Amino acid sequence: MNRALVVIDVQESFRRLPDWEFVSQPAIVTQVNRLVAGARAQDELVVWVLGSRPGSGTVFDPARGHVRLMEGLDPRAGEPVITKTAHNAFTTTNLHQMLTARGIRELTVCGIRTEQCCETTARIASDLGFDVVFAVDATATTPIPHRDASADLPFAELVADPRTLGVADVIARTEYALAGRFAAVRTVDQVIGG
Repeated sequence: MNRALVVIDVQESFRRLPDWEFVSQPAIVTQVNRLVAGARAQDELVVWVLGSRPGSGTVFDPARGHVRLMEGLDPRAGEPVITKTAHNAFTTTNLHQMLTARGIRELTVCGIRTEQCCETTARIASDLGFDVVFAVDATATTPIPHRDASADLPFAELVADPRTLGVADVIARTEYALAGRFAAVRTVDQVIGG
């Protein structure tokens, strides 16, 4: 097959953040596993990507032990697990070379965060010449506080701020930005159904 599923940052690090209780897709593992099962049934490559910030002391620092796939996600032998240190899955990895060497031209992108690592990867993939499907309901994000909001506030207070961008708006913005330009935006049902 010339298609691959790229699973981005569905890792324990995010569950440790104060904004996780406001996540758009609490069933992200279930949705990703549906895509994985569909890809495997079609003999498509599944690539697992983890985001890492070595030496940062954050939950993305591998030394803290959270840079690992969320429970319930199980790569099979032969399915690459790569680690990135940039927002997109290409810049600091060999993903492009790996896909090109296997003759892969079509990618399905899913993971965390919808508007950040997933959208950025989809845009880069498109620029690199891949046909991209963005499995929007197999992505997850959290509210985005206004740029002028105080970083000292508890996240629940930031969510209550009317200037905070809610998850529905974040996802809609990503759909508008990608559709017809960088990716075909699809649901999991649409991806696995054909």
